[in-house]
Amino acid sequence: MFERPKSGERAVLVHLELSQEEEREELSEFQELAVSAGAVPVAIVTGSRRTPDPKYFVGSGKAEEIQAAVQSYAAELVLVDHPLTPSQERNLERLLSCRVLDRTGLILDIFAQRARSHEGKLQVELAQLRHLATRLVRGWTHLERQRGGIGLRGPGETQLETDRRLLGERIKQLQRRLEKVQRQREQSRRARQRAELPTVSLVGYTNAGKSTLFNRATHAEVYAADQLFATLDPTLRRLALPGGGGAVLADTVGFIRHLPHDLVAAFRSTLQETRDADLLLHVIDSADPDREAKIEQVQEVLAEIGADEVPQLEIYNKIDLLPDQAPRIERNAEGQAIRVWISAAANLGLDLLLTAIEERVAGAALHRSLRLPPSAGRLRATLYSLGVVRSEQVDSEGELLLEVEIGRQSLNDLCKEQEFAALLM
Repeated sequence: MFERPKSGERAVLVHLELSQEEEREELSEFQELAVSAGAVPVAIVTGSRRTPDPKYFVGSGKAEEIQAAVQSYAAELVLVDHPLTPSQERNLERLLSCRVLDRTGLILDIFAQRARSHEGKLQVELAQLRHLATRLVRGWTHLERQRGGIGLRGPGETQLETDRRLLGERIKQLQRRLEKVQRQREQSRRARQRAELPTVSLVGYTNAGKSTLFNRATHAEVYAADQLFATLDPTLRRLALPGGGGAVLADTVGFIRHLPHDLVAAFRSTLQETRDADLLLHVIDSADPDREAKIEQVQEVLAEIGADEVPQLEIYNKIDLLPDQAPRIERNAEGQAIRVWISAAANLGLDLLLTAIEERVAGAALHRSLRLPPSAGRLRATLYSLGVVRSEQVDSEGELLLEVEIGRQSLNDLCKEQEFAALLM
């Protein structure tokens, strides 16, 4: 085996057109992935096959063409736009004498660079170790325990067995730590549910403009850039609605075609914000010629995480890049808002979007004012325990003036008490 270089970003990109529709990838998207990871593409090798080659994936002739490109451009890395088996990855590295990374490994590397929060780093490490474990078990068979024959029986563990055991222990440790973080996230989620604040989650294909929209709508400062997976860690902010009510807006990781299953599994707790949302804002790049295929990919990932039954409002973003497109709300036969055309970057149509969101979550939370006498301490404590009090003031007579945002069901339950109904202003 060759000695892997510890650095080097000059990369040869390998992209094949396969006959199976479900295995096809977009070359332009692959180039964006490579650049997002920090690679410097120096050559692109393309081709087509009916089925992948068992040894090299690309076939022996195409493998020699890649080898020539590596030598000509002094490349230190080969990126393959398809999932490779451990043996295919090993065989290519032996032939090319450089690092070989498949599509899954490339996405994992980008996620590792983007993770900022404690939870995000744990999730990415767990996904990477699960991916690496398959490489240890199936790829590096030359490290397996030597079998049979006098003088060939070694004591103790081989290096492979040691690595495999250490990996297993680290994976279990990460899972325990993530379970603890998940319990903390669940407590926050239950607090929001007690307050009956509706949760609205942004979903969509990566680079559709979710973070830019999030910043515009909530006046936050989430990192947004024209690159794939610019945002990884989930962010929640309060969203003020036109009628005086509010909601919690969640910005989550963008989806992509053939998102690695290890990542979906590792980010399951984060994606639960999407699964438990009251409304999904499906952000779509309206100027993308491949937008229909990407809409379908997002729906597949939503089905995979169990969020396909959550009500959706489609947000066609970036209309400033299209001719003769104005901000508007499209409605179905029942008059319900189903689609909003906006531009988050150009600040077009944000008022229409907030109106549509308020319509779709109407009834989930109501804004009310209360005047409590000093003797209503128990009721005041109940309101605070529900998490519905937004502001509190004391007037000159010692009465409490409370602004509350409360769910309709909770309001109805409290109004059954004559004392509470009389206090509503």
